[in-house]
Amino acid sequence: MTDDLPTGPAPEPEPHSGSPDELRRLAAPRRLRVDDHMFTAPALSGTFRLQLFTAPGTRPVAVATQIAGAEGMSLMNGVETFTGAVWEKHCPDQDLPPVWVERQMELQGALEETRFRRVVFDGADHYRPHGPHWSVITHEELQNLVGATVATDRGTGYVPRAVEPEPQLVFAEFAVARLARPEPFREPACMPAGVPWWRRWTRQVLPRRGDAHTCCWYHGGDWHAVNAMALEFLERARAQSVEPDDMEEFAIAHADAAGASQWQTEALASLFSVSNAIQPASQTGYINGQHRAQAMLEAGVRRTVVLHYIDET
Repeated sequence: MTDDLPTGPAPEPEPHSGSPDELRRLAAPRRLRVDDHMFTAPALSGTFRLQLFTAPGTRPVAVATQIAGAEGMSLMNGVETFTGAVWEKHCPDQDLPPVWVERQMELQGALEETRFRRVVFDGADHYRPHGPHWSVITHEELQNLVGATVATDRGTGYVPRAVEPEPQLVFAEFAVARLARPEPFREPACMPAGVPWWRRWTRQVLPRRGDAHTCCWYHGGDWHAVNAMALEFLERARAQSVEPDDMEEFAIAHADAAGASQWQTEALASLFSVSNAIQPASQTGYINGQHRAQAMLEAGVRRTVVLHYIDET
């Protein structure tokens, strides 16, 4: 092992530099041992070209190249899992993950030139690095690092993903008690610890009506009244075959006709906005809307409107 690998049982975190001195310290003549044009991690749907350079007594260097937006999970979003998968599969005897360099190429007519980026992690636990930090590395610096030629293209073995049909948008009635427990974020004063199961069921039996708070907009109005109107407007929209993209405008018009307050109109618009509606990701999370869900659960609202994306396959 070289001096940049730990001698003790626990790996040390990498330095957050990517400086020329650090790159010179890691540089060594290596050979291209793996050139997998469609590498993927078992837990993720993303693919990329993996070039892995190795030499005895040196840390492996992994170069990942991907076409942004065309290969599923992006390199940036999946960097911990992708790096861990390469580490576990191709260099499991190493105490640290491979030196990770990634390049996402933009696809706009022709592949545009984009920069390589070095990723350094705070630490790692059993082939799972964490705490990524990105810095730019030039192609020349990268080739000096590995001591070999590094391909800059996606590779002839790239297989484009099949075109997936656009998902269908559907607004639907949903039981508030079935929404996942919101996680505290951004507003600790009014979302200190989510809503435990016992409290949400108590509020379903003994709802709180007209109990507005001043902590934030989400807790500032009557969600019982808003959702009663929302469910009525949903039925009207179905009878009139209103498209999902037109639901927000439809709800605002009917809210005005019903004499809704400004807050109620804004709340109704948020429930029927395709970009801002409550979207349960699963029984364990949200794509959007957990602060509104928090307010509804605390008030004991029983039914609301959520947005689903349904694949037409």
